[in-house]
Amino acid sequence: MSPATLQDAPSVDSFFNVVETETLALFEHLSFEFLEEFDVFAPAETGRTRDHESPELMRGFLHCYYKDIYGIRPVARELRNTIVWLSCGFDRPPSRDAVDRFLTALEHIVDEVFDHLVEQAACRGLLDLTYCIDSTDVRAMPTDQDASKCYDPTDDEYYYGYGCTIVSTGQKIPIAAEFTESKQAPEETAMRVTRDALAVAKPTWMVGDSAYDTLDWHDYLLDTGVVPVAPYNARNTAKPKDIEYRVEDRIEQHSEDVQLKQSTLDKTYNRRTGVERTNESVKECGLGRMHARGRVHARAQVFLALCLRLVIAITNYERGDNPGSTIITV
Repeated sequence: MSPATLQDAPSVDSFFNVVETETLALFEHLSFEFLEEFDVFAPAETGRTRDHESPELMRGFLHCYYKDIYGIRPVARELRNTIVWLSCGFDRPPSRDAVDRFLTALEHIVDEVFDHLVEQAACRGLLDLTYCIDSTDVRAMPTDQDASKCYDPTDDEYYYGYGCTIVSTGQKIPIAAEFTESKQAPEETAMRVTRDALAVAKPTWMVGDSAYDTLDWHDYLLDTGVVPVAPYNARNTAKPKDIEYRVEDRIEQHSEDVQLKQSTLDKTYNRRTGVERTNESVKECGLGRMHARGRVHARAQVFLALCLRLVIAITNYERGDNPGSTIITV
């Protein structure tokens, strides 16, 4: 359909009204042309160009995830809808093979795409001075042979799937993440995700639950000038300390000048609910139930869900000053 044909169509007004209230808003303030810089999206050595470019396909996947559409066949079917493929920037609807090739290539660099969007959120000032870290469950299909039986200590139940450790800040902004074998991630994962988060920008506070009551995590943050706030876990010692938060003991041992009021620590720890809200928002963006089979595909879906959450946050920020703008609600 040419622009002239579109302009002459009787339903042109209704077309733009539908697109405006759907997911076109997601693409209004962000360019996805940076995807073309990745080698996985470079033209083939034979010189053959791609039928569809990566920015359009990325917009297509974000649209589908926003509409709870997952999987190669359902995505390809959705992108045959005229309104959808036009709003995503396609010249014509992509084939199922084109959708499959894009997702296969994206799997190699999806965490880097996430990092780029985190930078976009950071440069808009969407990060605040309190970071929160937490792990969440990623439920898989029973046919996923890479998934395993995992324990969720929060709900005291077992589930089949994977896990994801997320650091968030601001208005439900994920800024670092790691896909894991289960919700109970090892300490090295917490350290790696913490370092990734601090590489974006340094906060004042870093909040976690009692699972993060480890000396290495606390000492690393204090060495970098960040105050860790995690409840003291007295279960692993015969002589428990008379403290509420591990940081109280670390400061007493390593600093004579720093003092923190109990009320300040309590108030800061109460902000941990922010990461729980982030987890719920990301689940609504596609992390809640895996529709992909295999660890590689599941990891890609997790990071695409994280990317969508960032795109929504950036869109809401950009359109928040305009009372007539559509605000995305996830």
